[in-house]
Amino acid sequence: MKALRILIADDHELIREGLKARLEKQPGWQVCAEALNGRQAVELARTLRPDVAVLDISMPELNGIEATRQIRRECPKTAVLILTMQESEGLVREVLAAGARGFVLKTDTTRLLVAAVEALAEGKPFFTGKVSELVLGGFLDPGHASRAASAEAGRLSPREREIAQLLAEGKTNKEIAAKLGVSVKTIDAHRANIMRKLSLHCIAGLVRYAIREKLIEP
Repeated sequence: MKALRILIADDHELIREGLKARLEKQPGWQVCAEALNGRQAVELARTLRPDVAVLDISMPELNGIEATRQIRRECPKTAVLILTMQESEGLVREVLAAGARGFVLKTDTTRLLVAAVEALAEGKPFFTGKVSELVLGGFLDPGHASRAASAEAGRLSPREREIAQLLAEGKTNKEIAAKLGVSVKTIDAHRANIMRKLSLHCIAGLVRYAIREKLIEP
């Protein structure tokens, strides 16, 4: 029987240790790598091609949603499970749009983690009960699609959200350019677009936006 290879990503060591201990109790399951942030999770997924990636949604450098987008784009066979303390419908929809197949509240991790990973390994989606209700409620709302489309207009692109998070974390344009492998001029242009789209004039406003959008923790 082929081993189930799992990548876990969380910036808290104790949480990673707890997740690893819980997952590796299952016969044939192996945590093949641990990531400290979203960017490292993408790099490890690209190299190791795990069957399942378990990602915290709030991580430095690259949050779980943006990491999910990149992992799913580069490793389409890797199923992503998001762990979070939040349960708003908007956040659930962002997670789904990014390509995640599972969404479990951290308060339910002890009870549902194994079942969630098992479902994803079998190609099935898995959502915490309350989250499922939020998603279903949204789909049954006939006005939701048009409201969602309107809300989407003017939103930042995935790349812009990635750069916005790094800026909000205090990184300089030069540091971001080096991290992303692009020119400082490119980051300057992205930064200007971000501030224009969000109608912001200072980094303090961008930090408030990043906290509100769960790109960083307060």
